[in-house]
Amino acid sequence: MNIEGKKVLILGAGESGSGAAVLAKIKGAEVFVSDAGLIKDSYKSLLTQYDIPFEEQGHQNLNFMKEADLVIKSPGITEKATIMQELVAIEKRIVDEIEFAWHFTNGKCIAITGSNGKTTTTRLVYHILKEAGFDVGLAGNIGSSFALQVALADRDYYALEVSSFQLDRCFQFSPEIAIITNITADHLDRYQYQMDYYISSKLRIAQCLDQQHFLIFNADDENIRRGFDLNSNERSYQRLGISMAALADTKSGLLRVQDSNFEMPLDQLSIQGWHNRFNISCAVKAAQILGISNEKISHSLTSFINESHRLEWVKSVDGVDYINDSKATNVDAVFYALEAMTKKVVWIVGGVDKGNDYRQIENLVQNKVQTIICLGIDNKPLIEFFGNMGIPMIDCSSMVEAIRQARLYAKPGEVVLLSPACASFDLFQNYQHRGDQFKQIVKAMELC
Repeated sequence: MNIEGKKVLILGAGESGSGAAVLAKIKGAEVFVSDAGLIKDSYKSLLTQYDIPFEEQGHQNLNFMKEADLVIKSPGITEKATIMQELVAIEKRIVDEIEFAWHFTNGKCIAITGSNGKTTTTRLVYHILKEAGFDVGLAGNIGSSFALQVALADRDYYALEVSSFQLDRCFQFSPEIAIITNITADHLDRYQYQMDYYISSKLRIAQCLDQQHFLIFNADDENIRRGFDLNSNERSYQRLGISMAALADTKSGLLRVQDSNFEMPLDQLSIQGWHNRFNISCAVKAAQILGISNEKISHSLTSFINESHRLEWVKSVDGVDYINDSKATNVDAVFYALEAMTKKVVWIVGGVDKGNDYRQIENLVQNKVQTIICLGIDNKPLIEFFGNMGIPMIDCSSMVEAIRQARLYAKPGEVVLLSPACASFDLFQNYQHRGDQFKQIVKAMELC
């Protein structure tokens, strides 16, 4: 991609947008950044440092928009946004930062997507490569901007977490290794509540793979198999399926990665749970493709520390464990959280419902949950679905109230689990803000 002397419009001045702006400027483009909201001071400073003009609180520079040769949009901007509809109407080329940065990197990319597990798997891949001495960056939906890393200090390898929103505007992106952890109903509000549209979005990660590329995927996932049918192409790439069912047998006390010579004692893994055995298997497969020895992989899996907000134990108060699973923003993630619980649960759930189907967790809730605390502005969908189970339900609109109620209902030997199944944007800035509030309040609690 040659953008020297071209006009490049950046929509959104967050982590991805500001990074893309710097890369475009370094590559010789005339760059302008436009954000519908306020731009954080740190990003303003970065843009100013590279002499990149910008505007905030509205897209007003219509002349630049009309003249732009390329538009790079933030994944948070929906296709329904007025600015997007206007740009599509005048047939502007619009791409995501992932696509844009990929054209300029000399590094090999391991890209991971999925409704659940993609963050853990991405971090695992990054950790294994880093521990093995690889020059590797962490980017995409986590870490720092892919484009900014390419601009300032390009890496030999990148572990990229890629969301469906990012993939929607990727057209030539072709990672050396792609991983799809699973596809379950999520973000359907962005896909006209059509599951096939969401599936097709996820399968875009494989749309440009060829013979020297690999796709590692969940072999038991019906939606992934449907995606292969929906998005069939003539390209030939290497598919490596991993069956979650094959990982369920723990009698041997070993993790054995399917179609591989890798095995490791389960009790030596730094993260536990059936779903994490699958995430680990995907990362192991990717590492083996890159030539990393089993010995180095095993060592890495004993030292890996998972991110915050994913089944994160916070504190025990009065014999009750408080667990922060704020990153569980869909029903499938809550399924794994509840399945992992060995004690009765006071469940804090709620937020922005994205078209959730709670039938998947109905039996788990009935068997494991003793109280449901609904945390959101509109808790009607939760109350309508779970209200007839005979489980006490409390309606709350603040984290302080939710934890206060949880403490009243939880008994010694039980768990208070924040696992919302919903987006956070009704009461919080994001899932991290929600989880941080939970942790802050719980850590301040005193023993009775």
